Amino acid sequence: MTTAVTASGLVKTFGDVRAVDGIDLEVRPGEIFGVLGPNGAGKTTMLRMLATLLPTEAGEARIFGVDVRHEPHRVRQLLGVTGQYASVDEGLTATENLWLFGRLQGIGSRESKATAQRLLAQFGLEDAARKRVSQFSGGMRRRLDLAASLITRPPLIFLDEPTTGLDPRTRAQMWDTVRGLVTDGCTVLLTTQYLDEADQLADRIAVIDHGRKVAEGTPDELKASVGDSTLQLRLTDGADGELAVDVVRKLLDGTPVATPQPGRITVALDSADRAADVLIGLRQAGIGIASVSVDKPTLDEVFIALTGHDTGEPEPASDEHTSTPDAQREAAR
Repeated sequence: MTTAVTASGLVKTFGDVRAVDGIDLEVRPGEIFGVLGPNGAGKTTMLRMLATLLPTEAGEARIFGVDVRHEPHRVRQLLGVTGQYASVDEGLTATENLWLFGRLQGIGSRESKATAQRLLAQFGLEDAARKRVSQFSGGMRRRLDLAASLITRPPLIFLDEPTTGLDPRTRAQMWDTVRGLVTDGCTVLLTTQYLDEADQLADRIAVIDHGRKVAEGTPDELKASVGDSTLQLRLTDGADGELAVDVVRKLLDGTPVATPQPGRITVALDSADRAADVLIGLRQAGIGIASVSVDKPTLDEVFIALTGHDTGEPEPASDEHTSTPDAQREAAR
């Protein structure tokens, strides 16, 4: 079976910075493949290289077997791209935007209009068909932007942080929309800095940090890779964090210890029973503990264990951040 995306040794530099540093990827047809990493990790740069929007300096990439570097025009016919920011025209209505995208892609006027009506219905935007995009909420714009990328029904969709800045309710609506794309036969390559988004949507995940892929697997495989349980400690104010880390490492025979924030320690455990050994050892060393928890690993712990820091993901926008009362009502649709 031909893979949807195959990439080997991709490299892209900007000055002295290696934004993409030898990344390999394989995306299978019919799956949602997540690329997880913080801002600046190289996710968007990699996606733009695969979409022929940036030249590759080294490595190879193919989309459904078509070479990205040598056949960019054929590649563009196979994919739709939705970036972090809406590409629709605010001065046009939703219908006019989709009709224009169809015409720009060589579709006849009548077919473009029919396609626009179909996509507006698919994305729940029929009531807003004649509204100018400037009156749309953030969630409506994202849905319209995604609809625009589906004008030609491409088999592969690139979604670059599609829910950035959306409130939790609208993010959930977008998640349902993405799942629907796969049900309809699309393959989705999704970049995100939201751990819960990757966990909810992705069949498999590649973890990217500083331009490199540091891990890959299903969400469950990644969680299992960091241990049976995760111990999280918050030290009391003034406690010696460096000494605490040394104590934990010695007690657990050199197990990697992450300190995502000052005064916080996260460590993977082969068995939850080892948590008692750590607590006793810290008490004997005179290190105060403000709080302690032992849980099953999450993607948050996976990322910290792999990179030594968290994703720095922003808080999703709250419902109150919608610009106007009308826009708030539209966001609830």
